[in-house]
Amino acid sequence: MSWRIANECAERRFGSAARKQIIMFLADKASDDGSGIWCSKGTIQRTIIDFLREGILIETGRRHCKNGYTVIYRIVLERVAALDPTAEPDIETGVTVNPVQPEPGTGSTVNGVRGSRWTPNHPKTIHKPPTRRREAAAEVEDFETEKILAAYPEDRIRDRRTTLRLIAAAEKAGVEPDDLKQAIKAYANESEGYTRSKVCFSDNWFKMRRWEKGLAQVQADREKAREAEAKGRASLAEWIHERHPLCRHITNRQTEDLIASKLVTPEQVCAAGLQS
Repeated sequence: MSWRIANECAERRFGSAARKQIIMFLADKASDDGSGIWCSKGTIQRTIIDFLREGILIETGRRHCKNGYTVIYRIVLERVAALDPTAEPDIETGVTVNPVQPEPGTGSTVNGVRGSRWTPNHPKTIHKPPTRRREAAAEVEDFETEKILAAYPEDRIRDRRTTLRLIAAAEKAGVEPDDLKQAIKAYANESEGYTRSKVCFSDNWFKMRRWEKGLAQVQADREKAREAEAKGRASLAEWIHERHPLCRHITNRQTEDLIASKLVTPEQVCAAGLQS
C-alpha cells in the first residue's frame, strides 16, 4: 500500500464517484512509484479500459495465478497530476445580504419572453440524483455494450465512442445482444483474410446497419435448425408407431419430449417397449 499514491489520487477528480473509488482501490495496491498493481478486473473492467485509453494506467506485465494470469498495472503519476483537483478554488465574492434569491429576477427580456419561473437554486429546479437501481442498470447496459464491441475484430475497431452509441441504439431498438454478437461473428468469418482496404471499421459497420445481414443469416440458420429438429422428432415418432427395432436408441428425455409434443401417446411408447 502507498499513502503517497493514495493521497495524490484522493486530491484529484476522475470524472465520477465510481471512477474515483476504483482508482483509490488500485492506489491502495500500488507501490510508491505507482507500479506493482495486480488484481482481478471483475466488475471494474470497463473503468480500467477507460483508464488505459486515457493513459492514467499502463500495463507493465503479467502475473501467473491458478486461473491463468492477472495483468500488472502502473498508475502514471504525471497523468494524475494533470487532472483537476478536488478542492474548490477560493473565490472572493464579498458580503451579500440574503444571498439566496427567493424569486426570479425581473430584468430585461429577450423578444418579450421572460426567463425561467424558478431561480437556479429553487428546490424545484434541482434534479434528483439517480437511484442506485438506475445506476446499476446503466452500468450493466454499458458493460453489455462493451462486451458486444469486444466481439468485433480488434484491428477494425474505430471511433469507439460512436460505435458504442450505435450499439446501444440497436439494443434499444429491440436487437438482442447475443444476436448482435452472432452477426459480428458471421461478418468476421466472412471477411477473414481481407486486406485492410476492404474491411469495414466498427463505426461504419454499425452506422450502415450491416449487422442486419448477419441477423438475417442467424435467423435463417435458426429456422433450418428448427426444421431439422422437427424432422428428427417426426422420425422418432414414426419408429415408435411402427415399433421399429431402432426404438431402443431413443432416450427417456426424447420420449418425454415426444409425449409432451403429442406426437406419440404413453400407450404407444409402452407398446414399443419403452418406458413412458
